Amino acid sequence: MPHPLAIRAADMEKPPQGLTEDMMARLVREFYTRARADALLGPIFEQKLAGHWEEHFAKLTDFWSQIGLGAGRYNGRPLPAHAALDLAPEHFKAWLELFAATARDVLPPEGARFFVARANRIAESFQIGLNIGDKALAFREVQKARED
Repeated sequence: MPHPLAIRAADMEKPPQGLTEDMMARLVREFYTRARADALLGPIFEQKLAGHWEEHFAKLTDFWSQIGLGAGRYNGRPLPAHAALDLAPEHFKAWLELFAATARDVLPPEGARFFVARANRIAESFQIGLNIGDKALAFREVQKARED
């Protein structure tokens, strides 16, 4: 039987045509420019990334290029990198709203829709993995019921 994540990935929509590396780089730079200025998100990013922004831009461009273009350059482990940041559901909500607005501003409509959908899935996965938010609570309840 295929792994559940493999099934979920197979069901996901394919990226729209016409996306480019330049679009990925612009999305990343514009999003993090906005995130750095955000009252809730900015301090978290600055604390972790001060002096390392160019490296982070490159890594995140690789990440989103992997998702949108199948570039194959990203090989990181994003969940552990976020585990020590003391994130809460409101951080994910702010991140998703800012990401969606940025994607709509810098990408064609189909590209924005695609990336916003992926960002929502990633945020959901992170919250479950970090054991925060409503989805994580529901997941814990299901797990506990299975153990009983």
